[in-house]
Amino acid sequence: MTPSETTSAPITPLTPTLLRVAQHLTRGLTPKEIGAQTGLSAETVRQYMRDIRASLHCPPRCKPPVIVHRLFATQQVAVPAPDRPAPQFSPEDRLLVRAVAEHSDPRDIALAAKLAPADLRAALDQLLADTGAKDSTQLVILAHGWKLLTAEPTRVGKSQ
Repeated sequence: MTPSETTSAPITPLTPTLLRVAQHLTRGLTPKEIGAQTGLSAETVRQYMRDIRASLHCPPRCKPPVIVHRLFATQQVAVPAPDRPAPQFSPEDRLLVRAVAEHSDPRDIALAAKLAPADLRAALDQLLADTGAKDSTQLVILAHGWKLLTAEPTRVGKSQ
């Protein structure tokens, strides 16, 4: 196993500046929205996102839902209370939520969720509609608030 495939190294605590950016991210803001709210340039936000990924031992190009999951799972940022009750989740829904939280590549998400890649978009769209989440990042935020995703660090593979 290569170092990029495991989180055996200790997580580096975020600096106060990175923590502020991470908190915006865990409120569901996009990097562009973070820049607008903080007055940071797009390049600065991109660099801070790279620094957050490195601190969490995430792959360089993992997407925001994976970063948000790792921020909560490593307890770098407190999980916010959800603003709505949890809907009923089937075992398949729970599997898809976890897959979205742990993988960035659509093929890997489909594989982890035990879906055909062609069925992923429809299944994810349905789950977003059922939860009222605007996107996958908000879905992961809500899932943590509903305690569907544990606060235990998970193994991060290359595909995140």
